[in-house]
Amino acid sequence: MLESLFFEIGAIIVLASVLSFMAYALRQPLILAYIVTGMLAGASVLGLATNLEAFEALSQIGIAFLLFTVGLGLDWRKMRDIGGTSLLVGCAQVVFTAAVTYPVALSLGFDTYTSLFLSAAFSFSSTVIIVKLLADKGDLDTLYGRLSLGILLVQDVLAMLLLLVLGAVQSGDTLGTILAVSVFKGAVAILILAATSVWIIPHVVRYAARSQELLLLFAIGWCFFVAGVLTVSGFGIEIGALLAGVSLSGTVFHREILSRVRHLRDFFLIIFFIVLGTSLDPTTFAGLLLPAAIFSALIFFGKPVLTLILLRALGHHPRTGWLTGSTLAQISEFSFIVLAVGVSIGLVEKEAIVLAAAVGLVTIAGSAYLIQFNESVYKLLRPLLRWAEPRVARRRKKTPKPAEVVLIGCHRMGAILLPGLQKLGRRMAVIDYNPSAIDELRTMKVPVYYGDAGDEDFLADAQVHSAKLIVSTVPDLSVTTSLLKYLRGSEYRGIVIVTTKDAREAEHAYDLGATYVIVAPVLGGEKFVELLQKHKLVKKHWKLFENPMLP
Repeated sequence: MLESLFFEIGAIIVLASVLSFMAYALRQPLILAYIVTGMLAGASVLGLATNLEAFEALSQIGIAFLLFTVGLGLDWRKMRDIGGTSLLVGCAQVVFTAAVTYPVALSLGFDTYTSLFLSAAFSFSSTVIIVKLLADKGDLDTLYGRLSLGILLVQDVLAMLLLLVLGAVQSGDTLGTILAVSVFKGAVAILILAATSVWIIPHVVRYAARSQELLLLFAIGWCFFVAGVLTVSGFGIEIGALLAGVSLSGTVFHREILSRVRHLRDFFLIIFFIVLGTSLDPTTFAGLLLPAAIFSALIFFGKPVLTLILLRALGHHPRTGWLTGSTLAQISEFSFIVLAVGVSIGLVEKEAIVLAAAVGLVTIAGSAYLIQFNESVYKLLRPLLRWAEPRVARRRKKTPKPAEVVLIGCHRMGAILLPGLQKLGRRMAVIDYNPSAIDELRTMKVPVYYGDAGDEDFLADAQVHSAKLIVSTVPDLSVTTSLLKYLRGSEYRGIVIVTTKDAREAEHAYDLGATYVIVAPVLGGEKFVELLQKHKLVKKHWKLFENPMLP
């Protein structure tokens, strides 16, 4: 038995490795390779996975580790940093997506409970996949990247509450009783864990951190302990593991714990998605092609459009709305967990998981390309979104003359540069499409234009070409390209400074006529070398280091 299980796991991991190489070469998330591995390893194809109970147990561990690591990133003390926009859009996007997919599921022949679970499951987007893709693209710190992460955090909280309710459903009580019991149990569990995380956990973690092995063992033990206690209390493994992670998220060692648990999570999570893939019977899958295509289209196209509308209603530029929405065009790991819980308690048809896997394959693969090329897609869609773009207007009375200094983007680097540019004593204006930045600049009495710096018509209306100095801190190649092409067409003779992510983009900007290009990591290194060369104090300390006997 053990020997056969060893060979089964080995064969499946080898197959997963081969398919993962292929997925990586095609720039696809590896999760697709794992699911396809399960499809091939299932009884209907290669028949490699025969010890299904053992694989199911390993997949449960993967779910626990996944939610544990998600919890580690949910620091409740930082919830206020999400912002009202992310909170409103996150909740509204889940509600509207569920409201649209529920009647669609009913019309496709699914029963009431299965339709409810499908609508809830398809409302969430994948935190793991989005963070990975945005990090690879270098857009985590952009406006739309921060909004996306905020919306995902809200969705994670909503998913946690949903799992809390589902855990109580197993008791068989009425909806009112379930909600009352869930709220009571949840309040008690949260209060106990909150008190523990404030008064006990920090001391234990601080002691365990003296040994990295002990810290890892404690983290895993705490995960299984809390998950076990809450499972016995009727909450389920999922919510227990999530709350265990949340209770450790406020410690100063949570990143160290996360970095060490991540490898275990990745391995067991591979098993989870492989087991998920084994449930894909080709004969059953063939009968779900139409529902899978319809739901995939709703998610892939509906979520970006819905997010764009919601963010535009809250004052954001349609470009920000589209880029943010493009990151949400797939289903989440929570989708499979929610449906699996529904199947386990007998409320959901088993084919719902097969349908979710098919939808996941399509939307995850599609969103990988959509996020990579979201700026280019926006350019193609822009003629259709002209109606949603704001008119060129400043949040103050117009000045008789155009600005001599223009700052494009007032986030972080721009905010640092603003006081220095103001000291030049020249007429200046700021261009930004973040409503929060617009309001803040307005209170500072800074002339500000609300619009997209990548729109040449907007740049012309704002008379950017009349400025003697233009500084762009937006590290978006599409915006930089549009700005420089507009200035070149206007025969601009002033100074234009732009920002790029890497040297390749910087070379492209120079070719388009940039006077100077800021590449943040390079600029930081050059500035440091300059300080080393110019400050005599550094040379003095260097001599003291070589000869401590000097006065």
